[in-house]
Amino acid sequence: MNRTNTQTITIFASLAVLMAATRYNHFGSSVTLPDASLAVFLLAGFFLARSRAALPAFVLLLLEAGAVDYYATEFQGVSSWCFSPAYWFLIPTYASLWLGGRWFAARQRKSWASLALFSGVVWLATTVAFVISNVSFYMFSGRYDVLSLTEYTAHIMQYYPSYMGSSLMYIAPAVVIYLLVPGLQKRAFA
Repeated sequence: MNRTNTQTITIFASLAVLMAATRYNHFGSSVTLPDASLAVFLLAGFFLARSRAALPAFVLLLLEAGAVDYYATEFQGVSSWCFSPAYWFLIPTYASLWLGGRWFAARQRKSWASLALFSGVVWLATTVAFVISNVSFYMFSGRYDVLSLTEYTAHIMQYYPSYMGSSLMYIAPAVVIYLLVPGLQKRAFA
């Protein structure tokens, strides 16, 4: 197995383990870390952008997310509140992050301007994911009465800072690792 394949497998496995270890508690608690799924999909999109295994890796991460959610609700006593027809909208939610990572991978350079662009991509992709997941949940979960746009915005904005913050909590160290580990800056893995 060549170095590129080993790096790709290592990165994919690390991201999969991170998601499995944190997905049980969306916002975290005093004893658990917040869910890393948002960051995992964005980083996987970036690091696996040129890999032949990119699409299968995306599908495997989606299946892992569903399996962890199923296990948590069926065997760990986690609330099944989020399981509704809206749950299917996690696919485009995570796809927006994946595609943001892939888009940036084609444009990344080792420069401050590139880091600024990445910051913008992280913000935009995470915001789009937030809108998709929240709008779909309020529209299709059957858990809420019809809200006006103002009521809806006021209701969901309380979640946006933690949604963005948990994503950044995992992406920031990934950026540092990316910049410090020799060979990672040269390319998204082929």
